[in-house]
Amino acid sequence: MKSISENISGLKSRLEGLSFGKRSVQLLAVSKFVSVEGVKQAILAGIDSIAESRIQEAIPKFEELASLEDVKTEFARVKKHFIGHLQTNKAKKAVEFFDIIQSLDSLRLAEAINRHAQALGKTQECFIEVKVSKEASKTGVEIENAIAFYNEVKQLKNIEITGIMTMAPLTEDASGQYYPEGARPYFKQAYALFNEIKCLRHLSMGMSGDYEIAVEEGSTMVRVGSLIFGERYYDN
Repeated sequence: MKSISENISGLKSRLEGLSFGKRSVQLLAVSKFVSVEGVKQAILAGIDSIAESRIQEAIPKFEELASLEDVKTEFARVKKHFIGHLQTNKAKKAVEFFDIIQSLDSLRLAEAINRHAQALGKTQECFIEVKVSKEASKTGVEIENAIAFYNEVKQLKNIEITGIMTMAPLTEDASGQYYPEGARPYFKQAYALFNEIKCLRHLSMGMSGDYEIAVEEGSTMVRVGSLIFGERYYDN
């Protein structure tokens, strides 16, 4: 079984090969459900960005990492991304503890984030979560409404929109097996939107199962969990 350090090294090499030197692709370690020890090992191995999806689980983890003598200096430099569905009543804590909120999906949420960021004297970096499929379980701004939504939110003084985040649906082949290639048309849609909104810096798409397809289709940031941590560092 490979170590976290070996997994990270292999992923970074693979991302460099996939991008063909045209752009850098950021590896975002999805640390939700991962133990403090697992996250610590990833940070010490060079991970500079982590992602969580539940406020109530992230905060105590962040506080413990910040207290550990052997990692607290490195942890202070790590960018903390929130990638889960964010309720407006959790917006204050998200603004307080996260550098980037990737799941901005409504004007009501944007106004709450803006209000709390203003109170903290902060400009909150956000990505617009875009819905590229019609799955009822998926959240996000409908892709056809994304530009109008962006134009509305950019009027808020304490929010800076720097990217788009999306998630392709899971697709299967004729035999019922997971088929990563099925994500390609959805990633193409997100990339077209990213190019249309010309001032954005980040296109967050691709996870452990489909990150290679995502990078081929223009992703600048992939969200990877299990390929970094394996099973042994996940909390039960």
